Amino acid sequence: MTNALDQLKQYTIVVADTGDFQQLAQYKPRDATTNPSLILKAVQKDAYKPLLEKTVRDHASKPAAAIIDHLLIAFGNEILNIIPGRVSTEVDARLSFDTQRSIDKAHELIKLYEAAGIDRSRVLIKLASTWEGVRAAQALQKEGVNCNMTLLFAPVQAAACAEAGARLISPFVGRIYDWYKKQAGADWDEVKNGGANDPGVQSVRRIYAYYKKFDYTTEVMGASFRTTSQIVELAGCDLLTISPELLQKLHDSTETVEPKLSPEALAGETIERLAIDEASFRYQLNDDAMATEKLAEGIRAFAADAVKLEKLIDALR
Repeated sequence: MTNALDQLKQYTIVVADTGDFQQLAQYKPRDATTNPSLILKAVQKDAYKPLLEKTVRDHASKPAAAIIDHLLIAFGNEILNIIPGRVSTEVDARLSFDTQRSIDKAHELIKLYEAAGIDRSRVLIKLASTWEGVRAAQALQKEGVNCNMTLLFAPVQAAACAEAGARLISPFVGRIYDWYKKQAGADWDEVKNGGANDPGVQSVRRIYAYYKKFDYTTEVMGASFRTTSQIVELAGCDLLTISPELLQKLHDSTETVEPKLSPEALAGETIERLAIDEASFRYQLNDDAMATEKLAEGIRAFAADAVKLEKLIDALR
């Protein structure tokens, strides 16, 4: 019997969400995504310490932030030797509210990739889905630098990213689920709020329907999963980026996977176009408590892990 992972691949492009590139080959994803937290987790494993040490040694005279860039490219290069598609590499979260510095950092990362012989078509620059991040993506896309918009929780973020021409968005299913479950506390009903009714699943479904309704070419990639159920409920989404732990569970499962999302299935839904000028964007985001809190929390967490990486690098010099 065909396992659930192979069934999923019939309807959706499977992406691996990890910095642990030694795990990639067995799951055969097309693309891979990384972030500062995943890289930090990887370099603390014995298998990847030599890569960290070599990167620090080769660039010891540079600031820690610059060495992190080289480390990101080192991981990205290794990943691209394994997968046939693209790798996502993240701009420092501390630049999330600075459009020009985000653009400059993206240029630096692309330059490093190209110096390593990697064509920019195989790289997605990850940017936080703030107003400033969206503006950076708009400028970068016009230059032929493809962007993956991360830390995305609200429909207005998705709409703004699509209008800016971003190549791809990564709505965070699991973190949305986490927020609603925490808010409900003892009243949370997993049966009632699971499966197709999972709030994270519902969010991606709405965004997917919005994009298809208005013929946006931006790809939708569900991210940040907690369970295989969340993944299976989004079969048919353009892409899904999945941790190695959940990829393994799907590989070991013989559960039947059927397409849940398709333009045809959602064609009859009534959807209104969102206003996405700056004032409307900021107000709609502010009016969504979940999105506001999770965006701020995510930026803080990624920034904190970047600082930890810098300290790890300084300790090796």
